[in-house]
Amino acid sequence: MPITHEHIKEKLSTHLGEHLVAWEESYGMACATVKAEHNLKTLTFLHDEPSLGFRFLTDLTAVHYPDRKGEELAVVYHLHNLVENTRLRIKIYVPIETPNVYTATGLFSGANWMERETYDFFGVNFVGHPNLIRVLNVDEMDYFPLRKEYPLEDQTRIDKDDEMFGR
Repeated sequence: MPITHEHIKEKLSTHLGEHLVAWEESYGMACATVKAEHNLKTLTFLHDEPSLGFRFLTDLTAVHYPDRKGEELAVVYHLHNLVENTRLRIKIYVPIETPNVYTATGLFSGANWMERETYDFFGVNFVGHPNLIRVLNVDEMDYFPLRKEYPLEDQTRIDKDDEMFGR
């Protein structure tokens, strides 16, 4: 029998209590928002609980929300129960000043590369990661390019006519 979203929500609510911040279902996927300091506890529970069995980390990334003061960076985990073919999204929010998140490399070996990539592009510091260094950008880069802190276009260009671009 496939795992239902209600079963997952009930198990998480029982295990996490008030640390489960939000629950939503969109486009057929369940999504739980958890307090940042409980990310590893949550992932371990979802991995080890026999009735859930989320043992595959499909993806890990971040999203920058510049208007959300105190929780500008969202770290997003996509988990998959391969036996029941059930997917689950876990979100945590951290402030951009101290973007510290516990590493999941001890639980999912695939998290190693994904956490390095997320650090490289968003600046999320995965505490306890065995080798948290840039993996795709040059080492000399002193910023995180996927944060929404930079204009989309070069403002110093003079070879563009704004009327040609509908502005």
